[in-house]
Amino acid sequence: MRSTAFFLLGGAIAAPAAAGTVNVTIPRLTVAEYHRPYVAIWLEPAGGGAARTLAVWYDVKKQGNEPGTKWLADLRAWWRKGGRSMAMPADGISGATRAPGQYSIPLPTNLKPGSYVLNVEAARETGGRELVSVPLTVPVMAGRGSGKTELGAITIAAR
Repeated sequence: MRSTAFFLLGGAIAAPAAAGTVNVTIPRLTVAEYHRPYVAIWLEPAGGGAARTLAVWYDVKKQGNEPGTKWLADLRAWWRKGGRSMAMPADGISGATRAPGQYSIPLPTNLKPGSYVLNVEAARETGGRELVSVPLTVPVMAGRGSGKTELGAITIAAR
């Protein structure tokens, strides 16, 4: 089994040089009551098939009668594609919600050549829900999309 090391650099995870990177922008919204969005990022083969979750950001500290995991179902597309069967927290995938800004997530180094769809979904309490899908071809590993409200620019770049 091949081991891959990841390093934490300024709040972002840096992948080995051969991997691609997904950059996700969470925009700053001017609203009366702002809550950080729950976000799920996953890949699936363009022709259909099993989804592979790359990241899930949710309220990991919320416990008690309504833990943060209760609201993961609000990420409806991801939830239906396999999120409901994941045990949280998921090592290396799940983490806390993020403040507005740009975040980098490494693409898996073991992606087979082919066509994929990268999906980024966000849902926010007292806010909206948005899903952005970006076509991705491996080994090219480049793509771009943009949300309109809950998500900003989504870019994929080879390293």
